[in-house]
Order: sequence, then structure tokens, then C-alpha cells
Amino acid sequence: MKRILLFVLTNLAVMLVLGIAANLLGVNRFLTANGLNLGSLLGFALVMGFGGAFVSLLMSKPIAKWSTGAVVINDSPDPTHRWIVGAVERFARTAGVSMPEVALYEGEPNAFATGAFKNSALVAVSTGLLQSMNREEVEAVIGHEIAHVANGDMVTMTLIQGVLNTFVVFLSRVIGYFVDKVLLRNERDGVGIGYYVTTIVLDLVLGVLAAVIVAWFSRQREYRADLGSAQLLGDKRPMINALARLGGLDPGELPQSVKAMGISGRPSGVMALFSSHPPIEDRIRALQQA
Repeated sequence: MKRILLFVLTNLAVMLVLGIAANLLGVNRFLTANGLNLGSLLGFALVMGFGGAFVSLLMSKPIAKWSTGAVVINDSPDPTHRWIVGAVERFARTAGVSMPEVALYEGEPNAFATGAFKNSALVAVSTGLLQSMNREEVEAVIGHEIAHVANGDMVTMTLIQGVLNTFVVFLSRVIGYFVDKVLLRNERDGVGIGYYVTTIVLDLVLGVLAAVIVAWFSRQREYRADLGSAQLLGDKRPMINALARLGGLDPGELPQSVKAMGISGRPSGVMALFSSHPPIEDRIRALQQA
């Protein structure tokens, strides 16, 4: 609940900062005089920036189940399932969060956590992960995912994405109006081609920059979740071993909606800037030095 409140308050703060800045810089008067109401633009930026991110967060669990084919195993009598559920329950109790739904899905080695609230989360592991690791390593991976839940990373990443989306939507349209009305001297009522072209280009350019920033934050969360797993197990070695094992495996591709909360990714080259996960060797080094 505190993170949801933070989510709302941060959103309101973003709107307030944008409004004050626009007024101090005279942007409000310019936009109003040229047919664009700043209040409407802020409202539009709010809906576009946070609306999609918030809806995605609320729907994250059913979307994750549908997209991966994950089957909830909390009540399964299967011995392996009981062991997985027991590990999740033990770590959740230690981390101080409610028992998540636990699911298993067919796929290459990976795992993820998702959910709008940390006390109603979903933790899922793949069959490939169970087949590729020993039990201690699997438990380390589960601890990593529980750390994501306990840290509230799902809400935090949605918050960051929403803030950046809001700035992208707002700035691209303000700059688009400036280009259209000042640089191109469009004196007709309404906007011209300069506004539309500039807005489209800036939505793409600023959107790419926003994606880089979001990915950077996501990578920092991975380091924290690795350390959280070590703390839950009371030993760094299982998580280090699990990471080393993952380094030699081909991680299963996860849906975009849960990719940032997976256990592994494989960034390379310039695309590493957009990766939600740091290189395995960097994660191992950071955990050894923690």
C-alpha cells in the first residue's frame, strides 16, 4: 500500500513540477495563445504516461500466466512441487511478505516474479531451470525472485516507467508546438505538419532514451535481488553457483511484461544498454564483493 501511495504521489509531483516549470518559463501562455491548453496537455501526459503502465501492472499476473502457460502448483501433491512451494513459503516468511502464488511453466531455464502488490505476487520457475540446477541453486533463484517481491520491484519499475513516459509525452508535444509555431512560423489556427513530424520523431528518440534509463534501473535491481537471495539463504555461495550455472545456459525468453523480473538475460554490445539484466560475470563479482 505504501508503494501504491508513492506511485500516486510521485505522479502528482511530476504533474506539479511540469506545470510550475511551464508557467515560470512562460510556456503556458505561449501554448494557450496558440491553441493548446497546458492543463489538457498535462492530463493527456498523465493518462498516456501512467495509464498504460498502471494497467499493465494490475494485469501482470494473469498476463504472465497466459503468456507463459504457467500452472499454479500451491495445492499440488507432487513431491517436487511441494518442495518448490515450501521453499517459496520459507523465504516469503523470512522476507516478511505474504505467501505468493507459485507456478511452474514449460520452457528453457528461467524464473520470474510479478504482481501488482508484494503481498499478492506470483513466483514462477521453468521446467528447464529445475532440470539444469541442483536444489540448492534452484532455491537461490527462488530467493532472488522473493527478494524482487519483498523489494517491491514490480511497482518501482512501473513507477519509473510511468514517470519517464509522462515526460516523453509532455516534452515531445511542447517542443512540437514550438517548432511548428516559432521555427516554422505556422500562423494558422491549430497545428501544422511541423508539430506532427516533431512529435513523432521526439516520441521515438525520447522513448529510446527513456528505455535506456529504465533498463539501467532494472539492472541495479538485479544486483539488489542477488544480494537479497544471499541474505535469505544466509550464504552467498548458492546464489553465486546459480549465477555461474546460468552463465553456461541459454536463458529462456520471457514475455516483455515480466522480462525485467526474470532471473537471467544475455546482454551484448550496444544492446546491453537496453538489457534489464547485467552480465552474469558482473553480478557474480558484485555479490562476491558485497
